[in-house]
Amino acid sequence: MLKIKNLTKKYGDKTAVDNLSLEIKSGEIYGFIGHNGAGKTTTIKSCCGLLDFDEGEIYIDGISIKEDPLECKRRLSYLPDNPDLYDFMSGVKYLNFVADIYEMTQEQRENRIKKLADMFGITKDLAQPINSYSHGMKQKLALISAFMHEPKLVLLDEPFVGLDPVASHRMKEEMREACRGGAAVFFSTHVLEVAEKLCDKIAIISGGKLIISGPTEEVKGSASLEDVFLKLEDSDE
Repeated sequence: MLKIKNLTKKYGDKTAVDNLSLEIKSGEIYGFIGHNGAGKTTTIKSCCGLLDFDEGEIYIDGISIKEDPLECKRRLSYLPDNPDLYDFMSGVKYLNFVADIYEMTQEQRENRIKKLADMFGITKDLAQPINSYSHGMKQKLALISAFMHEPKLVLLDEPFVGLDPVASHRMKEEMREACRGGAAVFFSTHVLEVAEKLCDKIAIISGGKLIISGPTEEVKGSASLEDVFLKLEDSDE
């Protein structure tokens, strides 16, 4: 569903991502781990077409993000680590705005908004302006907008930030349900315990370079994911 082939992205003299290759298949929840500045956000932004890159290629469902970015964007959703919402809109108007972009029918949007808003517990707040929402409520609204059109690929950058334990649990359920339907989820996180329990596969990046990747059980072996990550970081330094 997502194939990253020899991706290189530079900012001036700094190489943010260095010859990175990964493949995320349909049905997989794939965790992307690394310290601040490791290249996670740059990689994810490149995958969704927000950043040009210097070398390599990225394919979404077999389609090149360089050659047909619009078709790729129809098939994916992207949630940044600090999503910008239109505060002057109500929650339901914002979700309908997103539904319009993805050309969802009235029946599709009504069903998905009801299901996801009920799941995240914000149905009663949808009529209120977004500027009255707490940080956690805004995060829930953004997550609903990301999953609403049932994308084939879900790209999430630190999605657990600002979520309470109940919302975190429900988001994990939605991620699993999306993958059972044939989607793929690729997300970055600093919450290693969540990644260890949730992800089918893990990739660890440091200094823009891929350090290790593969099935979660193989990556962590007999240790915890935290132990593996710290050991790899120490050896890389």
